[in-house]
Amino acid sequence: MKTISIISPCWNEADNVETCRTAVKALFAAEGPLAGYRCEHIFSDNDSSDGTVELLRAMAADDPDMKVILNARNYGPFRSNFNALCAATGDAVLVFLPVDLQDPPEMIVEFVRLWESGVEVVAGARANREESLLLRACRGAFYRLVRTMSEIDMPLDVGEFQLLDRKVWRAVISHDDHYPYIRGIIASVGFRRVIVPYTWAARKRGLSKNNLPRLIDQALNGIISFTNVPLRLCTMGGIILATLCFLYAFVAIGMWLIVPSHAPRGTMTLIVALFFLSGVQMSFLGILGEYVTSIHSQVRKRPLVVERERINMDQAAPSATPDNPVHAMLQKLTDAA
Repeated sequence: MKTISIISPCWNEADNVETCRTAVKALFAAEGPLAGYRCEHIFSDNDSSDGTVELLRAMAADDPDMKVILNARNYGPFRSNFNALCAATGDAVLVFLPVDLQDPPEMIVEFVRLWESGVEVVAGARANREESLLLRACRGAFYRLVRTMSEIDMPLDVGEFQLLDRKVWRAVISHDDHYPYIRGIIASVGFRRVIVPYTWAARKRGLSKNNLPRLIDQALNGIISFTNVPLRLCTMGGIILATLCFLYAFVAIGMWLIVPSHAPRGTMTLIVALFFLSGVQMSFLGILGEYVTSIHSQVRKRPLVVERERINMDQAAPSATPDNPVHAMLQKLTDAA
């Protein structure tokens, strides 16, 4: 019997974790559309404080197919998701199923059917979004910006709601990234891909944890991880500004020699130029700083997450296995030490 692994990160989602698990179990029940498959459902908790952990413990105690990873603190959705992804053992892996079910679990049936037909990556595309016009416009602009600047084919409106074949999973988790932009990593490894459009539903219970600062942070990570276009734009912008300044200087000198009364006044010109160029320089330094910060975090080689406990799975840190090159590399380093 083939196994389908499903990853569900959560943080303070006491209102939703039980509903999410029930919806998934219904798909794999004896009378469900995926009755011929075994389901491995991995919940990765980011140090919840609202009773989510207690609910996960209680559900996992009666359900050996439900596995839980408890993080020592909140490491953010991408790190927590990627760490749980590394623990998957299924023949196919659903990278992300939100516990609030905004990405509909019933789509998994279609994903599995396409995977069985030979498709290696089945990606859900949020063709319709049940959210405000402003958020739809911002998300749409971000997807198109990343696609335009990236050197790889980043499909529009596709998030982490994707089903991966085991060999694609191996390629994805081989990436050693301090802040994994998972949808970008999946796009970068290639393989045969089919995109399935669906409606991204409005959240029915609880509040979204993705506020504006977190969304901006995730957007910057997506841009910085897969393109150097911002740095190239800074270089071109600097060259263009320098050229314009030289041209302005020559024009000002010429006007002063020919028609002194119409030459630009020095004080106002200096003030405008000073503040404008200072703003441009600060913006360029900020962009450069984002890349330097990313490099700094990567070279320090801190753990992706620190786990407090695992339930219904290996309690220790993931061991080296032939299917998990990252864990194998860590084991070699440990043995060498």
